[in-house]
Amino acid sequence: MNEQQMTNMVRDLYQAVDNKDTDYLSNILAKQVRFRIGNNSALTDRALILVENRQFFSSVKSMAHSIDDIVYQGVDEHGISKLSCYGSVRYLRHDGSEHSVVFSTFLAVQSSLIIDYLVFVDLSGL
Repeated sequence: MNEQQMTNMVRDLYQAVDNKDTDYLSNILAKQVRFRIGNNSALTDRALILVENRQFFSSVKSMAHSIDDIVYQGVDEHGISKLSCYGSVRYLRHDGSEHSVVFSTFLAVQSSLIIDYLVFVDLSGL
């Protein structure tokens, strides 16, 4: 994927996350994928990744990501496109209180599907 396609994918991905849209995630994650968020262990089972995301989405009332920068790293010799992005996310808890943190994400994409999805964020305040 080229830089513009990857940028669009990141924006669409975070819009889907903010919308708690696991159907989008199901369609964008490769069958062979690695997902890790915060200090949690990496998951490689797509079905389990979707279950974990549904559980996390239900743990907050809403979230809103703001992306500050997207850095396209290019395509490697295996046709894998890589990028990183960072920004902030504002969580609204079910009790109405808010919590904001910064995040950074690294993505690897092959054949328009995410094969590596690593999110660095401190979730301890939730």
